[in-house]
Amino acid sequence: MITYLEYNSERNELKIPEYGRHIQKMVEYAKTIEDDEKRNRTAKGIIDVMGNMNPHLRDVPDFQHKLWDQLFIISNFELDVESPFPKPSREELYARPEPLAYPQNFPKYRFYGNNIKRMIDEAIKIEDGEMKDGLMFNIANHMKKCYLNWNKDSVSDKIIFDHLRDLSDGKLDLKADDEELSDANALVKQANKRSKPQKKNFKNNNNRNRKRKY
Repeated sequence: MITYLEYNSERNELKIPEYGRHIQKMVEYAKTIEDDEKRNRTAKGIIDVMGNMNPHLRDVPDFQHKLWDQLFIISNFELDVESPFPKPSREELYARPEPLAYPQNFPKYRFYGNNIKRMIDEAIKIEDGEMKDGLMFNIANHMKKCYLNWNKDSVSDKIIFDHLRDLSDGKLDLKADDEELSDANALVKQANKRSKPQKKNFKNNNNRNRKRKY
């Protein structure tokens, strides 16, 4: 005959729910052990059980460190055992992280975006030669496409070359007399083609279905 039922509302809050109630009860039992040797041995046994829940990570040193940290967290930092790793502190666990610095980039020509500036900075580092010339030409073509996305009117290659020279502090110089970028109409059509979803030719499929004989 059952004389007592343990309800969840009467139980302690689970510190790390993914380990379940049984692991937490083991840790609570370990806290009551007075003998130091037995308590340390019990703690190592609990670590083994926790590790068995992720057997593929059980023997990884970093994962072992994580298990010991979680053991102390489950015990509410009240378990006095010898750990092979530095014991975490309550202050360290609940400390607020430092706010992340928001990138403060204010490009001169915003319609090109930050990626263009990064590409230009990388191109500057490359030694002069065919590879650098080809990269400059590709960057200029991409700049022209970005410009046309921002302003649908046509743009001369000279303006793109001037902007490239300006953004690179004069280190990347393409001359309109020597180089000619892709046609503006072709770049706009290419951009529109990528942005619009492809329509399926349902008409042709219907015609094929009508011709089938059953």
